[in-house]
Amino acid sequence: MKYYLAIAFVCVSFFGKAQNTSVEKSVYGVQAGLLGIWANNETKLTNTIALRSEIGFDSGIWGSSYNNTTGFVMAPVLTLEPRLYFNLQKRSSKKLKTENNTGNFLSLQTSFHPDWFTISNYDNVSIISDISIIPTWGIRRHFGEHINFETGIGLGYRYLFAKRAGYVDNKSEVALNLHLRFGYTF
Repeated sequence: MKYYLAIAFVCVSFFGKAQNTSVEKSVYGVQAGLLGIWANNETKLTNTIALRSEIGFDSGIWGSSYNNTTGFVMAPVLTLEPRLYFNLQKRSSKKLKTENNTGNFLSLQTSFHPDWFTISNYDNVSIISDISIIPTWGIRRHFGEHINFETGIGLGYRYLFAKRAGYVDNKSEVALNLHLRFGYTF
């Protein structure tokens, strides 16, 4: 009898092993936030690392009490962001969702804002091109099969290409990434 129990235990241990939770091979989606809209793809690099590529529009709002004007501008942004999803195994062991890369992540968000064109309620609005590199901590959750929510915060570096815009000097500064987005995963 002990022999049969031992074989049953070995079989359950071997075949009942939790599957190796991993990021998805490829995930496509769109997201919108208070200040922008983006299309993205996350491609698997390892079991816990995905490379997120994104194209979209970041937005800005300004106002002036001097001449009672309020402006709005949308400018293109290109982003590459390696993401380390560090809690997928823990979520899986608690029977929580991990599909579509649902989990907590650390990333290195690298974004470029080119001065190609802008969309604004005023004519001749341009931006100063910049590149930023921001280490970010964030969370991503899915509701149902396709709807997602994402938030993150990070502090990093931004370099402004001011000479190209006709200004005297290029400039580097501290950059903040604080985002809250809702989206749809295909």
